[in-house]
Order: sequence, then structure tokens, then C-alpha cells
Amino acid sequence: MNQKQRILVTGGAGFLGSQLCEMLVARGNDVICVDNFFTSQKVNVAHLLDKPNFELIRHDVIVPIWLEVDQIYNLACPASPGHYQFNPIKTIKTSVMGAINVLGLAKRCNARVLQASTSEVYGDPEVHPQTESYRGSVNPIGPRACYDEGKRAAETLFMEYHRMNKVDIRIVRIFNTYGPRMHPFDGRVVSNFIRQALADEPLTLFGDGSQTRSFCYRDDLLNALVQMMENESGFIGPVNVGNPDEFTIRELAELIIELTKSSSEIVETDLPIDDPVRRQPDISLARERLQWEPEVELRLGLQKTIDWFKTIDLDHYHPPTPNF
Repeated sequence: MNQKQRILVTGGAGFLGSQLCEMLVARGNDVICVDNFFTSQKVNVAHLLDKPNFELIRHDVIVPIWLEVDQIYNLACPASPGHYQFNPIKTIKTSVMGAINVLGLAKRCNARVLQASTSEVYGDPEVHPQTESYRGSVNPIGPRACYDEGKRAAETLFMEYHRMNKVDIRIVRIFNTYGPRMHPFDGRVVSNFIRQALADEPLTLFGDGSQTRSFCYRDDLLNALVQMMENESGFIGPVNVGNPDEFTIRELAELIIELTKSSSEIVETDLPIDDPVRRQPDISLARERLQWEPEVELRLGLQKTIDWFKTIDLDHYHPPTPNF
């Protein structure tokens, strides 16, 4: 797709959204970034503000917005447990009302809209690795439900707008992603470990660290989002996007200590309620339909992320919530 597009990115000043905006601007598209700056940082997009094809709007997606666009990437929603559990009602409103509003906009403009869904729709999975056909194991009344069920409801809305109103949709289920521009106080395991290791503080393991995750580097993930948006095959998803290489959290901690040359020790604390024991994507569908698979292996991606963390001043980053 070579024609210049008018593209809306909700959550566009966040970790993934800001880099996506940068990619789309560099390709010559007219990009509108919408963000309420709850967990995002304006510094992430400050370098784009003087670009004639970039526009920044402070706005919350739970409120309708009227724009003229060709494509919408719906990334707006706090994604770290510490952030989304801070105000769980607002979190589920962001997923559900945000989906309704971007779908209504897409319907009016005849725009294509991509939903950044999540591996959390699988909950604490009983099937391993997880394929798109797996319906999940989610606790609908647990402390993670505001995010998990909100994202599941958003997928339902996307499918119904597609079936009833012929809205052109794409659904991507994003697995754990890391890289430069992660909020250092987002409470996620990679950012926590790097921040603690660089300060020679103890690395906090929830449980004994035997639970597993699969970590995808930011650039690989964003390439998949763009390929999904631009595919003209009629493939709407959902499709898993992540790195199928599986690591225990203890292995991750040990690797970060090695790469940072830190003197940090590893300490254990209680495992959070409903924390998934295993998480690994089956990306066969992405390979088949998008010809996509991740290229950056964990050691290299972590080194790039650590190098970025070394360049930032933590005093410039305000923790969005007290429970990061």
C-alpha cells in the first residue's frame, strides 16, 4: 500500500504507539496521535511535533472524537497490572467504550481499524502453547478481569461491527513485548528488572520464578501490526503476534543481571492472584497469513533496551500509579 494514508493512532504517545507513529510518519502518512497521557509520556512524541504530517491531540477514547481518517490503530489502554488495576472501572470503560467509539468512527469514515488485543484474552491458559482457536481460561471476577474481559469484550464488538455493519477490521493478539520507551515505572517484569539491576537493587521475583513468558522485541511487534493493517487478503484475524521462544522469569532475571553487570541479588515475593503460569504464542497463523515471524532474539533485544534505559533520567518519569 503505497498511497499516503490518513492514520489515527489511539494511545499514540505510549511505548508502542509512539514508535508506531514514528514509523508511519517516516513513510509519509498523515498521522494523528490521540492520547490522554495517563501512562504515556509526551517526550515519546516530542520529536515529531515539528513534522507537518504529525498531529497530537490530548483526548480520552471513552469520549467520541470526530476525525476524517483512512486507518485506525486502536492501542489505547493501560496494559500493566499495576496501572490497569489502579482504576479497574476506567480500564474496562477504555476497552469497551474506546472500541465502540473507534468502530463508530471507522463505520462513518469507511476506515480500516485494527484492534490491539492481547494474550490476556487466554487468561491462565490450560492449552500450551496458545493458538487463536483456544477460548481461554479467564476469571471474570478476579483482579485482572477489568483488563482481560475488557479486551475480550472489545474483540466481540469488533466482530459484531464487522458482521452487522461491514466495518473493515483487523484483530491482533499481542504477547509480552519489550523495548526502548517502556515506561520505567510500568511495573512489568522487563522494566522492573532493568531498573532494579542498573541501580544494583534486588530483583523482585513473584513466586519462585518458574512461571514462563515469551518476550517479543518492540520493532518485530510493530512490523507485524503494520503488515496486518496493510494486508489486502481479507484476513481479519484474530492472529497471535509474539515471540514463541519461552523463558522462565528466573532465567530472564539472571540474563538481565549478566547484561547489566549488576551486583543485584534475586529475592522472591508472593505471586499475584490469577497470574498466568505459562504464556507462549503459537504463531503458525502469522507465519502463514502475514509471512511474519520475530527476528530479534532476547539477548540482543534486552541489550538494546538496557542501553536505552541508561540514557534516560528517571526523575523525568512520574509513576502513573502508586502500585507500579
